[in-house]
Amino acid sequence: KSDFINFISDQEWKSIEPVSSWFGPSSFLMSSMSALFQLSMWIRHCHGYLTENVGIPAWGSYAVFALATLFSGLILGLVSEALEAGWL
Repeated sequence: KSDFINFISDQEWKSIEPVSSWFGPSSFLMSSMSALFQLSMWIRHCHGYLTENVGIPAWGSYAVFALATLFSGLILGLVSEALEAGWL
């Protein structure tokens, strides 16, 4: 506590370089990282629901997420190709 008070009262904070805008809390990079962390927490919640409430074994839950990942990759790839080919 005393170190923090000295840091403020002695104005040592003026000698520290500010964080670049690329790593700022409102930058695109940090917003994307926040979204990934929120997604991981949602996946963790879904895994807990599947194993505790539905009764699926852990390997079954992992299989569900693996299939969902493969399916979403397939859909995104098809949409990407459709956009590239001018179908949409």
